[in-house]
Amino acid sequence: MRQAGRYLPEYRETRAKAGSFLNLCYSPALAEEVTLQPIRRYGFDASILFSDILVVPDGLGQTVGFKEGEGPVLDPITTPEGLDKLDLSRVVKHLEPVYETVKRLTKSLPEETTLIGFAGAPWTVATYMVGGRGSPDQGAAKAWAYKEPQEFQRLIDILTDATILHLSAQVDAGVEVLQIFDTWAGSLPETQFRKFAIEPVKRIVSSLKAKYPHVPVIGFPRGAGPLVLDYIKETGIQGVSLDTGMSLTWAADEVQKLACVQGNLDPLLLVAGGGEMRNAINNILKTLEKRPFIFNLGHGIVPQTPPEHVAELVKLVRNYGK
Repeated sequence: MRQAGRYLPEYRETRAKAGSFLNLCYSPALAEEVTLQPIRRYGFDASILFSDILVVPDGLGQTVGFKEGEGPVLDPITTPEGLDKLDLSRVVKHLEPVYETVKRLTKSLPEETTLIGFAGAPWTVATYMVGGRGSPDQGAAKAWAYKEPQEFQRLIDILTDATILHLSAQVDAGVEVLQIFDTWAGSLPETQFRKFAIEPVKRIVSSLKAKYPHVPVIGFPRGAGPLVLDYIKETGIQGVSLDTGMSLTWAADEVQKLACVQGNLDPLLLVAGGGEMRNAINNILKTLEKRPFIFNLGHGIVPQTPPEHVAELVKLVRNYGK
């Protein structure tokens, strides 16, 4: 999950130099620096490219901004005319600074540290594009999908094509693993989950596998519950992230038979630290140790996390079983 961020003083310093969040994403030297910061501190096994899922709508030509204290703010797209303005042909060129960051990281990361690239899944990115910002229920996107399913499907198709282009360019630049974040997958009822969460990711993974059979893909259908089994089987992903609400014993019995799992410490336990955090870490390791498993959080690290708690987590995981 997210590695760099406001919990690190060195990140805050670099972020101030950039002037704005998007400037940071599009400044290869600064984006490289913040990607390397947590690796220098903690020596994680893998490094996650510093970028954002909303660079894709920005690449398509939608107006995207980030307001301090508010998060992303977009000019909402809610009509066929709005879809007509999206331009697939400009995505790769517009996002060239991101791929330049990847190229720099292939030289500056330690040789043993894997580089993970990523994108948002079409459904999750669409919720921001339609709603204009994050929302607790993704209501604007769901309403459009229910009222005008063909129009909304057109947006999903555009995003699917753009995501294939974006992830392919990241592999060409040097990333070794890809992750697809569907943060709001759990808000979809089963029929729509299959249509808007599974089908687009299936097409993305199929396209990537045809070109890059050696590059593993991790999916994160947050909140999917038992539908995660169908998600794995139908999309073709090799790894799956478990959110904090996923039952570990069920995941060990059912999910790990299908894919490598990643997760799922609650980020707020990492804030709290102490005995509760240590017990949770040990429980995750003990429950999932028998099959392929990547220790991780169940969602992104939060700004109020004490850096020393992250260091303790790394030490506990590295020393487990010794």
